[in-house]
Amino acid sequence: MRVLQVMAGAEFGGAEAFFVRLVLALSRAGLKQRVVIREHPARAQALKAGGIEPVELAFGGLLEWRTPGALKKEIAAYRPDIVMTWMNRATHKCPAGNFVHVARLGGYYDLKYYRKCDHLIANTEDIRDYLVAGGWSGERAHHLPNFVAGEKAEPAPRKRFYTPEGAPLVVALGRLHENKAFDVLLEAMARVPDAYLWIAGDGPLRQELEQKAEALAVKPRTRFLGWREDTAALLAAADVFVCPSRHEPLGNVVIEAWAQGVPVIAADSYGPGTLIDNWETGILVPVDDTATMGKAIRNLLEDDKLSRRIARQGRQAYKNDFTEKKVVVQYMDFFESVLERSEERRVGKECRSRWSPYHSKKK
Repeated sequence: MRVLQVMAGAEFGGAEAFFVRLVLALSRAGLKQRVVIREHPARAQALKAGGIEPVELAFGGLLEWRTPGALKKEIAAYRPDIVMTWMNRATHKCPAGNFVHVARLGGYYDLKYYRKCDHLIANTEDIRDYLVAGGWSGERAHHLPNFVAGEKAEPAPRKRFYTPEGAPLVVALGRLHENKAFDVLLEAMARVPDAYLWIAGDGPLRQELEQKAEALAVKPRTRFLGWREDTAALLAAADVFVCPSRHEPLGNVVIEAWAQGVPVIAADSYGPGTLIDNWETGILVPVDDTATMGKAIRNLLEDDKLSRRIARQGRQAYKNDFTEKKVVVQYMDFFESVLERSEERRVGKECRSRWSPYHSKKK
């Protein structure tokens, strides 16, 4: 079985990070792959370090004409059984051909980009329901979860970010965008005296959030770390992880925190709300509720028994459903199944053609 994967993603992002993890994990599982990515030196280097030599193309806008032709040549040369495209741009630029076209979605995307696909993968059950509601049959819309690395990381040194060793530490990860609601987290931190906050991520609201932190008088104990590749180490250093998002289709950051054994607090948006068993594997608070979020943070920082129990049960939830081994098996089974269906359809068409009245008359 030969699979060609195509990612034309952004410079940073959760889907882009998972793409690299999945490609390398499938390679370790023995899958033959060719990988095409948007030009990105760091992503290319990460793939090369894992034994994958990616093809880098421009994947420009509507007027950029070189990429579709170059991608078509790569497909013709490799002759894949399956082409798996990630998100809108890669899917839109993929040519038709003698292969099974699978697209992977990590959000509620405009389905006009996916009309020519044979199968779609959603990384949550709710996104799969969205696909079915949009006209895709249940046999062609599939749910396959994400995974994160399970090895416990060495905690990032607090002194690197000018944080006292004994201070309570809250960590948050994500793009600095309105959907992620870091403004709510800053307001909650104003209700948690003495605790420090690390926010790992970048985005259009960075300056505005830094100004808000200053206005709330939490700037001296808040660290804006920018985009980081060492998220496991940051989480391992935390006393509490908080996901304040107003909109979060999956909540991959929750799974990352579980994997590191960190107790989780999250706003009850769809992804975290689906993942978390409230007061068991994490604490859910209403979206945009600053006071309740602040109280939840104080509860975990002050109650060691509660904190340890939630961290332990979150780690178990990770082991149950989101390990590399379990998710890779699901992907391999999925690839096998869609190839079998494709072959059955091909044989069925040949049989119908062979025994059609027109065919018989010609004989």
